[in-house]
Parts: sequence; structure tokens; C-alpha cells
Amino acid sequence: MNSRLVITLLCAGAVAFACGPRSRAEAPVALASAVPVRTTPQASATPRVTRKSTAHAEVKIVSQFDVQTKGRDAQFALTIKNVGTKHAEVDFASGQRYDFVVIDSAGREVWHWSNGRMFTQSVQNKQLGSGEAMRVSETWKKPPVAPGKYTVVATLKSSNYPAEQRADFVLP
Repeated sequence: MNSRLVITLLCAGAVAFACGPRSRAEAPVALASAVPVRTTPQASATPRVTRKSTAHAEVKIVSQFDVQTKGRDAQFALTIKNVGTKHAEVDFASGQRYDFVVIDSAGREVWHWSNGRMFTQSVQNKQLGSGEAMRVSETWKKPPVAPGKYTVVATLKSSNYPAEQRADFVLP
């Protein structure tokens, strides 16, 4: 058999295997900025809860959003926690799992974390056991805006447990 034909067939088989269907257990489950953390139960001032019930157990997803300013920098942190008794699988339609948008007091968008970024176009999932959390954070460094009051909107880009949180903050 011709060696070129064999090499071509092997390459085609490797591509077909790499692009073929995978079970959810084989899918990547974590990004560098979205590491699972086990936390103790805490009460949040404004948690958002998403529930999906079954006959025996319940999935409860709670989101908490924190904003901290240090000088002219603002750090945003969104935590998604499974406080239910059942395992939760959070699905994402693409590689973008979250987003942060800053709006000024007039309602104009002044910063959008995902602008200029590229994300994979593959379906992904994140497994959260009971009590497990996923925390994502970004820092808006030296924003080119005037001092004043701003609102940031944090969004979890999940197709089955979407979450959105807002918080006001002041830049000096």
C-alpha cells in the first residue's frame, strides 16, 4: 500500500477522533480563572437562587457578587455556589463563562470585559457538587474615566443556570 495513502488515512482518522462526540465526563471542567473551591455556607445580602427540583434531591445555585476598589482600580468577583443537596452541571454555550460590564451614571457602557476577546465556539460544562463553588474575578486597572459613581453588571453565561448581579461603586 502506498505510504502517502496510509499517512493520509491516519491523519483523517486522528482528526475524526479529535472532533468526534465526547461524553460529559471527558469534557474539560475548569478554566484557569474559574477554579472550583469548597466553601462553608454563608448568608449573602442579595443572593440569587436558581432551583431545579427532582423527586429526591434539589439543585440550588446561589450567586454572590463583590466589588472592591483600591485606588483607581476596581476588582469584580462573581461566586456561583451549589447550596443544594444534588450535583449540578452548569452548561455554557461557548468558552465564555462570564462577563463584566461597567455603566456610568448616565447609563452609558464605559467598559466591557469581553470586548476584544475571543472565545471557543464549543459547548462546555462545569460540574459543581453539593457545597462546591466557582469563583471568577477580573480587575479593571486604571480606568480612563472621570471619578464618580458607576454600576457594574456581572453575568454568568450559563444556558441552564444564568445569573446576573449588579453593584454600585465609586471611583475616586
